[in-house]
Amino acid sequence: MATPSNNIRPVGDDVVAQYKVKAKPYYQTVGDEENLYEAAYARRMPVMLKGPTGCGKSRFVEHMAYKLGKPLITVACNEDMTASDLVGRYLLDKDGTKWQDGPLTTAARLGAICYLDEVVEARQDTTVVIHPLTDHRRNLPLDKKGELIEAHPDFQLVISYNPGYQSLMKDLKQSTKQRFAALDFDYPEEALEVEIVAQESGCDSDTAAKLVQIAHRTRNLKGHGLDEGISTRLLVYAGQMIGEGVEPAAACQMTLVTPLTDDPDMRETLEAAVATFFVS
Repeated sequence: MATPSNNIRPVGDDVVAQYKVKAKPYYQTVGDEENLYEAAYARRMPVMLKGPTGCGKSRFVEHMAYKLGKPLITVACNEDMTASDLVGRYLLDKDGTKWQDGPLTTAARLGAICYLDEVVEARQDTTVVIHPLTDHRRNLPLDKKGELIEAHPDFQLVISYNPGYQSLMKDLKQSTKQRFAALDFDYPEEALEVEIVAQESGCDSDTAAKLVQIAHRTRNLKGHGLDEGISTRLLVYAGQMIGEGVEPAAACQMTLVTPLTDDPDMRETLEAAVATFFVS
């Protein structure tokens, strides 16, 4: 049986500091998401961020962690991740065995924001380990160690996932979904996306506007040959390549067309969209 660990262990400033977001992230507010998140954080409410790939979910979490002055521990979830990868495990060393906290346990001890990115990629038997941290209990049982951790008062859990990738095999259980408040994210409106691409990539506004126009055309193809259209992230990549002196058509081929699809017909369609704005 796990022994409750009610006392919060003293943690050195250097340990917390390594998880602080050092530089202010560039983030353009789209709506009321900052105020809503701050209200949720005030109650340490678990938050779910829902939206397509590359629309700014991870950047938003970094921005809010910086704004609130809280440490941030990010976990990129994958289908091979086990509960031990999150909570910790015993490791062998020269003196025998020692316990190594996982990122979720570390965040609960330090009072960090723990961000599970693309949580739907993790197996459902792995994600259930977060349940005790997302209700009135706010604790984490370490069964292998026989310890029950009471979460630090500043601890908060944030998860993200892409609803476009939902399937019967890959989706969150209702018992998990209904433990979180949720914010919807999407690609910004055209004028704002142009500003973001120009700022993030360093390209001029005219080039950024052309890139955004290409993206809009591909997003209209979602469900008609493409799983998703071009993300804001890929537009920034294209702008950065152009800024390095690469011909725009070649930069778009490398960052917007080739990563998106291997289908020859769809590639031809995307290349035609690029050629509308950039002559090779």
